[in-house]
Amino acid sequence: MKKLILTIMIAALSYGILSAQDNQTKAQLPSVSVKTLDGKTIKASEFSNEGKPFVICFWATWCKPCMMELNAMAELYDDWQEETGIKIYAVSIDDARTCPKVKPLVSGSDWSFEVILDQNSELKRALGVNNPPHTFIVNEKGEIVWQHVGYAPGDEETLIEIYKKVVKQEEIK
Repeated sequence: MKKLILTIMIAALSYGILSAQDNQTKAQLPSVSVKTLDGKTIKASEFSNEGKPFVICFWATWCKPCMMELNAMAELYDDWQEETGIKIYAVSIDDARTCPKVKPLVSGSDWSFEVILDQNSELKRALGVNNPPHTFIVNEKGEIVWQHVGYAPGDEETLIEIYKKVVKQEEIK
């Protein structure tokens, strides 16, 4: 009798594990409030690109690799938009002490992507961001399908190649 119960438990557990693997879902953007540069409150779950994938880049004014990444993307952004329709949300994680530096920095930069303020780090925490730069690609369903931490020159080329795969709904390795 014990063997029968044990066999049934193992079978049920195995079935549950296999089912869970088959039904894994990708993380969705949380319904966390953030602000635009002009002070408008929006929810991260409402970020969109008219039914196309988009990119979220977490950054801070004090982060040198972040500045390198965003400046490199800014140089290519118009071409990327024309080619793929990409949209980038640059989410600043500057706190109350450094947040006043964001708007002047953005005004003096040649960034044409949307800049968002996550001053209370709610979105940062919800997405498990520890250190910037941290970049995500979100598919047309609002699911996070790729992420990368850090920046080295040339990473922007990897980003756009992966973005193109997401647009074509190809597998990302």
